[in-house]
Amino acid sequence: MKKTLIVSLFFALAGCKESYLERSSLVAVTSASFWQNEAEAKLGINAIYDALQDRPQYSGTLNVTNAAGLPMYDCFGDNAFNNYRYEGPGDYMVRNMDPGKGFFNGLWNSSYRGIARANLALENIGKIPLSKISAESKKTLLAQALFLRSLFYMNLAIYFADVPLILKVQSLDEAYVPKNTYTEVAEQVVKDLKAAAIDLPTSYPSAEYGYATKGAALGLLARFELYNKNYQGVLDATQQMLSLGYSLNTSYAQLFTEDGELSREVVFSVRFFQDAISSNGELFSATFEGIPRVNEQPMRNLVREYYCTDGRPITTSPLFNPANEKANRDPRLLATVYFRNDVWLTSPLRTFAGNTATGYARKKYIRNGPSSTGIRPFNPGGQDFIVLRWADVLLMRAEALIELNRSAEAAPLINQVRARVSMPSIAQVEGANNAVLTQEDYRTILRRERRVELALEGLRFFDLKRWGEMQQAVARAAADNVPGYAPLYEGKKSEIFAIPQTEIEANQFLVQHPAWQ
Repeated sequence: MKKTLIVSLFFALAGCKESYLERSSLVAVTSASFWQNEAEAKLGINAIYDALQDRPQYSGTLNVTNAAGLPMYDCFGDNAFNNYRYEGPGDYMVRNMDPGKGFFNGLWNSSYRGIARANLALENIGKIPLSKISAESKKTLLAQALFLRSLFYMNLAIYFADVPLILKVQSLDEAYVPKNTYTEVAEQVVKDLKAAAIDLPTSYPSAEYGYATKGAALGLLARFELYNKNYQGVLDATQQMLSLGYSLNTSYAQLFTEDGELSREVVFSVRFFQDAISSNGELFSATFEGIPRVNEQPMRNLVREYYCTDGRPITTSPLFNPANEKANRDPRLLATVYFRNDVWLTSPLRTFAGNTATGYARKKYIRNGPSSTGIRPFNPGGQDFIVLRWADVLLMRAEALIELNRSAEAAPLINQVRARVSMPSIAQVEGANNAVLTQEDYRTILRRERRVELALEGLRFFDLKRWGEMQQAVARAAADNVPGYAPLYEGKKSEIFAIPQTEIEANQFLVQHPAWQ
């Protein structure tokens, strides 16, 4: 299913293909003549997936104003520095941001475009007679639409808080609506994900790999329940996933290459395809050929967070060598960050000179040479972006257990994640010598584990916000003393996006978030 589709809505679909990952010429199909059979229903569903491939969603960018996508959200906080600050996160961190900035428009408009497509599918697929579509296919397609609408609304709620909750196809006259409360949006997302999980299959034929599954719905539900501190809800959702056949990929580094796309660790990913003759594909894995990708540079405080191979911090481990800081370190660090003198490009051969603002360069996901089809590293590529993977699920479940004072049950889950990269267990390090670990100790262990396991995967802002640690993260980023970078914390303005000013001006019923008024 590695193809792409462009679709245009307001009673029209465009670019119809059998799989969601191949763009074709625009062919308008009015709603009056569309949605007549199973094939057209699948095209309509593909249109929703297509919205996930927008630049502000999961495709990403490289040196485009206000176009940073969700993969770059580690730049909000302390993990990475957005050197091209005009892409969005960099300006946001230094408070050079207002509701009129185009960055806010990107995620807002792209999300509501996907929501509109989902509503169109939900409203019309149910009307197709069973003589034109099988009952099983109808059920699965409707569940996919619910899942996808939930994903868009979840991200809107997390980053914008109160937003309009639109659950049906609107005419232009009906489009001007006020915000709903965060609680109302959250309740709808949880309801829809639970419904989707019931009707989605556990897997698809190989030709349809990438469509939402039961595990994807349960995993997304767990993530949102975690954000909302409903820890029992996290346990309920992840418990159902334990029997679905997911497992950790043997190689951590391989996960973030095209060779890892079909891993049993991947719960849900946004799929991309690129060939040598088109300009489609993603840019989150792109890099220039003269210097490693510079718009998302790992920060020093992140690099120092990775332990040595004995499981101890660099401040106490005898294995740490300041003159060779990558030696004897957690293997995840070497799969995530380029250090000075590392070969970062194989063709043409390039060695990293350490000539970035932070002194480090991003390695995770970044292409290190032309693809087998001749795609250059700076061109749009065909790497899938993992939205949710099994290690994240294990750590979400562990966190919920810790918050429910069941830390002893959380330790084996954290140990599984560590063992994949041959790092010592909790009992071997933090709990050595019969040390008694408190709930707060386990929180610290879990939060550090999430940081190093999931670094540069776009989840750091999500974690910092729900832990109430954004202010401390901004302080850590400032303490790194990156030249020309002075991040500031301004309360809620540093944690919630502004509703785009163009939306406020166009809709008299839409009120700006108080922090941005």
